[in-house]
Amino acid sequence: MKRPFKLEVLWSWVLLAQSRRSFECDPDRHRSVMWTRFQNNVLSKSPLYKDRKGESLEAFPVQEKHEFMRDFDQINTCGLTLHEAMEVAVKSEQSRDFAPTLNGVTLGLSSGTSGNRGLFLASEKERAMWVAAVLQRILGWSFRIRKVAFFLRANSNLYSSVQSKLIAFEFFDLLEPLDGHVTRLNHLQPDVLVGQPSLLIRLAKAQREALLSIGPTKIISVAEVLSPEDECVISETFGVRVDQVYQCTEGLLGQTCPQGTIHLNEDWLLVEKEWLDEKRFIPIVTDLRRSSQPVVRYRMNDILHAGTCTCGSRMMAISRIEGRMDDVMVLEGDVTVFPDFVRRAIAGAHPDILEYQVVQLSRNEISLFIADSTQWDAASRSLQALFVRLGAREISVISAKSLLHHDGSKFRRIHALHS
Repeated sequence: MKRPFKLEVLWSWVLLAQSRRSFECDPDRHRSVMWTRFQNNVLSKSPLYKDRKGESLEAFPVQEKHEFMRDFDQINTCGLTLHEAMEVAVKSEQSRDFAPTLNGVTLGLSSGTSGNRGLFLASEKERAMWVAAVLQRILGWSFRIRKVAFFLRANSNLYSSVQSKLIAFEFFDLLEPLDGHVTRLNHLQPDVLVGQPSLLIRLAKAQREALLSIGPTKIISVAEVLSPEDECVISETFGVRVDQVYQCTEGLLGQTCPQGTIHLNEDWLLVEKEWLDEKRFIPIVTDLRRSSQPVVRYRMNDILHAGTCTCGSRMMAISRIEGRMDDVMVLEGDVTVFPDFVRRAIAGAHPDILEYQVVQLSRNEISLFIADSTQWDAASRSLQALFVRLGAREISVISAKSLLHHDGSKFRRIHALHS
């Protein structure tokens, strides 16, 4: 007999609490049990994986978005084709009506930051598990009614599932003008503000100019890289710490703990590290709770920094999410420039720099957008010094007239040539 959705959420809450205790007690045993269960209950139903029962994780091929989408029909366990699923998802985006499902499965599109759009599936049980995870690990439980302002490029049944008698979920469409958002926020007076850093910065500016007057008790950054400079401005403006949620098409991967450190949800994720240097790595993720669209050894495009935390959890700590591999520039002489190097050079050039963008035009030419000429001069000199220090010489830095960005898309401060 099918459980009502709210009971499914409650049951998922219990399962997640048990899962966390099991992992914290014995991580290796927990991973082994979950992997075996995943093979028996999920991969056995996937046309692509059903004949690989009993194989070790390392025997499965590493895949990226291209392979994940190419093999969509064979990976998913719902009998859906990419064509029919994409058709429904695209129509929802165009109409801005995100309620339609396909055979009871929720569909969603990624923003396509890396150049090609991803499609995700979520069954009702997976939606319930996601809601339970959000309530348990991100929002926290409270008997007080809380109003959540959620800024997204696109809504989804997945996100609206959080709505309840204790949580008033309000979707704010990023494609709509900021003035309308400010008016709605002043009326709503949200307890929780969720949005990408580029949007949160604009709201902080409106708050400082007295156009916006809200007092959220929790602010959560999603979708984009949260730089230390942006975090400082947002936190100081609203008087609360900025928490982070690490989520993408591939699932809910991590969130900030009470100490302010991001932890990956290793009680349902197997995370392999592809090291770039002594602190940076690319995660290769296997999600042991995704059943409609199994994620097995998926190589992310993100650069994470390994970290430590004093909260006591044995789940992997991340000191920061630096950006995507698409943001790593390779300059003349095969000099690698990580996005963090660029951010630090610009942040240290002038204390008043808030809005900037760096776009690589070629292996020896960079465009820099900063509206203020004095700040631009300082940042340009700082970038030139950085490039020389790294061994890249004769790199031209030219002035960009505007930001490379359009409403509704993720804002990227740094664009590398190959992206």
